[in-house]
Amino acid sequence: AGGSTWEKPAALVAGRDGPGLGGQHAAEENHPLPSPVHCDFGVILVAVCKAAFNALVLAVLFYTPSLRAPMFLLIGSLALADLLAGLGLVANFAVRYLLRPPSEAAELGAAGLLLAAFSASVCSLLAITVDRYLSLYNALTYHSERTLGFTCAMVLLMWLLCLGVGLLPLLGWNCLRDQSACSILRPVTKDNAAVLAVTFLLLFALMMQLYLQICKIAFRHAQQIAVQHQFIATAQATSTRKGLSTLSLILGTFALCWIPFAIYSLVADSSYPVVYTYSLALPATCNSLINPIIYAFRNPDIQKSLWLACCGCIPSTFSSRPRTSSDV
Repeated sequence: AGGSTWEKPAALVAGRDGPGLGGQHAAEENHPLPSPVHCDFGVILVAVCKAAFNALVLAVLFYTPSLRAPMFLLIGSLALADLLAGLGLVANFAVRYLLRPPSEAAELGAAGLLLAAFSASVCSLLAITVDRYLSLYNALTYHSERTLGFTCAMVLLMWLLCLGVGLLPLLGWNCLRDQSACSILRPVTKDNAAVLAVTFLLLFALMMQLYLQICKIAFRHAQQIAVQHQFIATAQATSTRKGLSTLSLILGTFALCWIPFAIYSLVADSSYPVVYTYSLALPATCNSLINPIIYAFRNPDIQKSLWLACCGCIPSTFSSRPRTSSDV
């Protein structure tokens, strides 16, 4: 890009530069914008960090026998998806900048890995939301209905669906033969990107509706307890406030990270300056770095396992009270 002292690889001059999956026209050589190579280094740094965070979550879940409940299986699915997303970003960078000569099969494979991983991440978030809703809505029968085997089957089905999404570029839904059909995420076509963006917005709307229902159920439970025991009601009020703050954190983070990028994918194409795509894709990438903090490291059981693994003991100030229905 203009003003850069870096010498751009031949692949960039040929129009192969772009964010994550993406591409950008060689005409951007005359635009005073940051080099895609520089931007990609920032994305790779985030990718390595989120891969490390999610690998830690998977290690804790794998080596702790007590963390075998359906809820932890869903957290593990989320961590695996985010780990693969980080590895996919690194693979995509290697394919576009290090592989000589460029390989279309490798480029499509890296793009497919990213699509499958990010799809699995969003679907895992939805599955966690559904699980939290069912744990409150069917509180009496939840533990008998939501067995580990049933949850494993649902997670496997979800991953097969996401792998199917990842195969779309390899099956011909790509723009390698028609550059004018490219979206902001080369080699994904504009039609493919639009379908994925609309699907994401619909899933987000479903998650929001489920969390609103969770709030209503949690408040109703707290009111029922308040009628019976005034002392417990005070504790439940505190727990409910904590649950609402958790909901705000979950939905707010998810919306800020993904919605701007999803909307941009609907209106933009490969002719838009690459720096715009990077500025919106980076927060979406960072969501996989934030997920372990929200869904795993804030969980008391996982915190306990981390303390035992790192220090061999549990702090005296550590609280391990049972999770209530208002903890959402």
